Amino acid sequence: MKPYRSFNDFSMETFGRKVVKYSLDGNFSCPNRDGTLASGGCIFCGSAGAGEFTSKGDLKAQIAFQKELLANKWKDNLWIAYFQNFTNTYASVEILKERFEPLLCEESCVGLAIATRGDCLSEEVLDYLAELSQRTFFWIELGLQSIHEKSIEFLRRGYSHQRFEESVAELKKRKIRTLVHVIFGVPTENEEEMLRTVQYVSDVNFWGIKIHNLYIQRDTKLYKLYEKNPFPLLEQEEYVDLVVKALEILPSGTVIHRLTGDPPRRLLIAPKWSTDKLNTLYQIEKNLKERNSRQGKKWKGEER
Repeated sequence: MKPYRSFNDFSMETFGRKVVKYSLDGNFSCPNRDGTLASGGCIFCGSAGAGEFTSKGDLKAQIAFQKELLANKWKDNLWIAYFQNFTNTYASVEILKERFEPLLCEESCVGLAIATRGDCLSEEVLDYLAELSQRTFFWIELGLQSIHEKSIEFLRRGYSHQRFEESVAELKKRKIRTLVHVIFGVPTENEEEMLRTVQYVSDVNFWGIKIHNLYIQRDTKLYKLYEKNPFPLLEQEEYVDLVVKALEILPSGTVIHRLTGDPPRRLLIAPKWSTDKLNTLYQIEKNLKERNSRQGKKWKGEER
């Protein structure tokens, strides 16, 4: 067992065996990309909308590709359909049903995970998601990134933290599992502010979290900004220290889905250490053990 509650450990507890996520492209767009709010997406968002590791084709072809891709690593595994690219509730309920429902009948599929935005959850969509969560293992992923308005503006997320909180309240009311994404290293923030975002995640007690560092990817608005006005990026040692401190203040039950970024090598500009995912994870665990620490040790400011 790791000194934090990984998704793999959670899967073994819940399903009794390994569960993998098949990254799928549901052919959705985004209001921050199609001109409704802005064009080009959030400042860090690439042309694939965080779905650089998905494949093309209809959903059945994509599933076949994912099965083949992971066959050597994990055989006869259970899997979750993970709609990753862009905003996967940015459509009518009828279209959502067309994309999601057939997958519930796929062999070995035990659930759905849907990445979306806090401003793309109408009441009708929320009610459908609540229904889905009663029929299969289900969670929603929201790009929180930061609670600080200056950072939200820098990242060009397109909606306020208050709007985010309103959506979270609706999800909680319907008992829908919710996972949030957090970014460390936004140049508008210091360490205290980054950890304040994690404290918010802890206080709300979200089901899951993904944490990664801010990195510069070639096909983004951030790259153009960085090219003109370079700013400091977190060194690996700084990032590891931040993640350890974040884990300590998160509830021990929060499921940790990601602790470092996973940028495509061909597109990464900086920092180069971001491509060494295994070493970063090793350094995080090593650091926790050296401090005799673990997830939840300082939850709510109390030594446990």
